[in-house]
Amino acid sequence: MSELSGIVAGDVERVATGFEYTEGPLWHPAGYWLFVDTRPNLVFKLVPGTSPEVVRSDSGRANGLTFDIEGRLLMCEGYGRRLSRMEPDGSITTVAERFEGRRLNRPNDVVCRSDGAIFFTDPEPLVPESDRELGGSMVFRVMPDGSISAVVRDAPYPNGLAFSPDERTFYLINTTEPKRIRAYDVDADGALGAVREGPGLTDVAVPDGMAVDTEGRIYTNGPDGVWVFEPGGRRLGTIPVPEPPTNVAFGGPGYGTLLIAAKTSVYSVRLATTGVVPPGARALMG
Repeated sequence: MSELSGIVAGDVERVATGFEYTEGPLWHPAGYWLFVDTRPNLVFKLVPGTSPEVVRSDSGRANGLTFDIEGRLLMCEGYGRRLSRMEPDGSITTVAERFEGRRLNRPNDVVCRSDGAIFFTDPEPLVPESDRELGGSMVFRVMPDGSISAVVRDAPYPNGLAFSPDERTFYLINTTEPKRIRAYDVDADGALGAVREGPGLTDVAVPDGMAVDTEGRIYTNGPDGVWVFEPGGRRLGTIPVPEPPTNVAFGGPGYGTLLIAAKTSVYSVRLATTGVVPPGARALMG
């Protein structure tokens, strides 16, 4: 684990298995994990120590999950080609499905900022050419009033995204070459400024999702486990996982557990650090 001996506080444990392709891990402060099995279009709830249960079927191939500023579940629907929201009564509302009158590509991953702005990635490569309307991949920002703007237009395949603990840096994974984590300055109004090249990910087969701890360290998927980087980009080491991970999220008591989505299974590992609590999760804490 290289320099991770002071960060990793337990063994990686498989907590559920038998899936086709897991993604979108998210901790609910009520005491359970949410994650998706993308190919059968299911969203699962997993109370630690129990078996997972389906909380949404026919999910439009939901992928990335987070909470909006009011604590409602947001879902990136690849096949639905929209960002959707689950209301308290279980009904599904569309948050965004078009930009400047054109249909979105395939929303992939999503985060919410503490001002209520929602950022989500919308890569084009998986959309058949005949169905493409936007003319490229984009990262969008949806404001609390529902207005939508494109904040990144030059990433060939924008995928995972996250904010630094102080929300002054926005991280974005580009899945195709050059495989890097981009780091953008963020101004007081949440607008993205200058971009800095972050950690190189050239050895990652398909760089995908990421999470950030309260010390600013970045956790992302590598071919052999979870790769951990310092904020400046230096790689600290790898948390080995039995199968290639797809995405990660902090949760559990005190947000000191890392849940790892890894294709057919989901795993967890206790850490000696804590993750950044999503703003919408804070709302659920009361």
